[in-house]
Amino acid sequence: MTRLFRALVTLAVLLIAWQALVWATEVPRYILPGPLLVTSALQRHAPLLLQHGLTTLGEILMGLVLGVALGTGSALVLASVRTARRWLMPLLVVSQAIPVFALAPLLVLWLGYGMASKVAMATLVIYFPVTTALFDGLRRTEPGWLDLARTMGASNVSALWHLRLPAALPALASGVRVATAVAPIGAIIGEWVGSSAGLGYLMLHANARMQVDLLFAALFVLGAFAVTLYAAVDTLLRRALPWQPDTHAFEERD
Repeated sequence: MTRLFRALVTLAVLLIAWQALVWATEVPRYILPGPLLVTSALQRHAPLLLQHGLTTLGEILMGLVLGVALGTGSALVLASVRTARRWLMPLLVVSQAIPVFALAPLLVLWLGYGMASKVAMATLVIYFPVTTALFDGLRRTEPGWLDLARTMGASNVSALWHLRLPAALPALASGVRVATAVAPIGAIIGEWVGSSAGLGYLMLHANARMQVDLLFAALFVLGAFAVTLYAAVDTLLRRALPWQPDTHAFEERD
């Protein structure tokens, strides 16, 4: 409750500072509309924002699920199969050296202007942090635990599922948190490159028509979706991993 109160206070301070800046500089509304104008746009265009917002939210959620699933599977393969690690790890690194914007037009060309290309873009953005986080966690299992498992006759597969994977779950949780934060980026980039619906599509059209208040309203909705999704995933991961230490809890008590 205290954390929520602090977040609301911070948001209120930022909005007040924003409105004060608009009043003090008298900047034209088509360059920087104030929070009051953006709030009015939110009310006037609520059905339109909801329609496009649900499209973007669906792309983000599907991309998140696919990205986490593919990243988890890839990390398990990399950790358990040495040949796959030798061949796939360089490809994984090279794939991240290519800018996401360079891949977006190709995905739209191959998968069309519908939701598939946006989900694929979000999946690509999410895939790398999940894979690297879990793979790093699987590699850093306590050596003494592995020696004990071998002494007790555990196979490599059994050690992976019953020892290394549970020990790497906190690392996977960190990767999922990062993936949740960057998931909207892939969906919005895909919508900017080519789409017929979504908040990115709405933002482009609002910008072309100089409806900057509507653009900010769409940006606000996107930010609200992103923050809510991250908070939900973070809460779910904390409850799923109750044994993971949280030093913030002790710091806040002090």
